[in-house]
Amino acid sequence: MPLTRSNRIKQWDAMQESVLVQLVYVSTLTLGSRLNTSIFEDIEAHARDYNEQHGITGTLCYGNGQFLQCIEGEKRHVFALQERIFADSRHKNIEVLLLQEINHRSFSDWRMRLLFLERWLWSPATKEQAAQLSLFLPFAPHGWSPDRTEQFLQIIKNFDTQPHIKAAGITYNALGNMFRHMAAPHQAFLIVQGFLSILLVVGLMLLYW
Repeated sequence: MPLTRSNRIKQWDAMQESVLVQLVYVSTLTLGSRLNTSIFEDIEAHARDYNEQHGITGTLCYGNGQFLQCIEGEKRHVFALQERIFADSRHKNIEVLLLQEINHRSFSDWRMRLLFLERWLWSPATKEQAAQLSLFLPFAPHGWSPDRTEQFLQIIKNFDTQPHIKAAGITYNALGNMFRHMAAPHQAFLIVQGFLSILLVVGLMLLYW
């Protein structure tokens, strides 16, 4: 179960300043953030610069309107980053799933890559590689146990490539991509249905007027 604030504070206080720690939290994007077409690019660009300067590594996963982020680094740097992240108004419903000392990093070469955990964004090769993630989809990490969280991290850290695609011209926007995904293969159907709906409305108006 997620850590309470008091338990989290106790764990931070018990750690030495120079130890290597791992923090895993989950949160939900606000409605305003879901409508922001540059939200993911902004987060990725800012994280890349900040994390490189402070020795922070990890991964940021997104799916179904929810984030799961794993942050690894020295306690003082991870704690400072946690304070910045938790104060960010672009997300809400923040829960800490894991906070622990570690001997080595799980994501030492990842530089906080963004992983999109939505099947319709994946290439065929990625779908084959990510078959082990079926148990975690649709993505709903709130309330995960420590064991389930660690199992998920173990799977994604062994990916050969990132489990998403970056097709030219696509902006990874939580709502926009959903609409594109639904509309693109069915444009003809939607046009016909729209036309029939208009005819139905006109027919009802003529009938009752």
